[in-house]
Amino acid sequence: MLFKTKFIPFAIAMAFAGSAGAQEVIKIGHVAPISGASAHLGKDNENGAKMAIEDLNAGGFKINGKVVKFVLLTEDDASDPKQGTAAAQKLVDAKVNGVIGHLNSGTTVPASKIYFDAGIPQISPSATTPQYTKQHFNTAFRVVANDNKLGGTLGRYAVDKLQAKRIAIIDDRTAYGQGVAEEFVKGAKAKFPGVQIVGKEFTNSNATDFNAILTAIKGKNPDLIFFGGMDAVGGPMLRQIKSLGMKVRFMGGDGICTESLAKLAGDGAGDGIVTCAEAGGVMGDQQKGMDDFHARYKKKYNSDVQLYAPNVYDAVMTMATAMADAKSAEPAKYLPYLAKVKYMGVTGPIAFDANGDIKDGSLTLFTFKGGKKTKMEVVK
Repeated sequence: MLFKTKFIPFAIAMAFAGSAGAQEVIKIGHVAPISGASAHLGKDNENGAKMAIEDLNAGGFKINGKVVKFVLLTEDDASDPKQGTAAAQKLVDAKVNGVIGHLNSGTTVPASKIYFDAGIPQISPSATTPQYTKQHFNTAFRVVANDNKLGGTLGRYAVDKLQAKRIAIIDDRTAYGQGVAEEFVKGAKAKFPGVQIVGKEFTNSNATDFNAILTAIKGKNPDLIFFGGMDAVGGPMLRQIKSLGMKVRFMGGDGICTESLAKLAGDGAGDGIVTCAEAGGVMGDQQKGMDDFHARYKKKYNSDVQLYAPNVYDAVMTMATAMADAKSAEPAKYLPYLAKVKYMGVTGPIAFDANGDIKDGSLTLFTFKGGKKTKMEVVK
């Protein structure tokens, strides 16, 4: 069943509008870091999930001819794998019908085994490590391109479009940071085997002082630094790059591709210095749906979308679509329908390959100008 959402948010909900009656309650779990350095991204995800749940309920969504009621059960994993598995078990014990999350690769992977053992479908809106779907858990799906696509595309873009020849690599030692950095190097070398990786350094996801590693890198005279990590680290790093007088481009994946990066970096994120990419991308007529979502989000929460809220919204709607197709919200019954679902969402078309990865995932490249995140182009 293919739903076209040319006018978000009510196209799906209105398609299932019907008379009120006895309502089946469907519990959707959501996990993200609501505390810690990435709390702003976790709250952004949670808001996207709330919007989807409210839209489904407002429109009288039907499954097998009956109006159902969705409820959202939220958990905080603080970007910590141990807390993530505890949150996953809590949702399993609550007998949720499905899970949207987690945000980070480092929490998504260990939690996915718990959901698989319980037979509960999981859609991550943001975890990009290839390991997540390489486990071949039939309950694991994602609505974003993985690191092979994300890092590889950025690597090719760095040498092809930015003409980078001497590149330094920094990662934060997380599953996401290491993974996207490794794929960046592969992509860069595949495009231009002669590119020089002049230095490889690492930090951690809570670091604030990068003087030592940046000084070491400065001496190697790179023309581009690729950082595998999140905006909470990338922003302060850019400030220190500026203070050291380094004239260098800065590149990263979706983890740094947020409005918050410019605030954290100050004048370190000067016009055109940063290039980043986020999963997904719409063009032409589909852009209106994305613009409408952003406007509605801003009106509702009095803040801009940080990063993944549209992906979370689509993940919830994709799961609901599979339930409607299966005429059941029981995990074992709708899981096969989720594997073959087709849904046109805010972020574009969603369908999954045999591993649970999104098919033909696109990426959107951004830079920053005047402290504002600015779209460059959509690439496949």
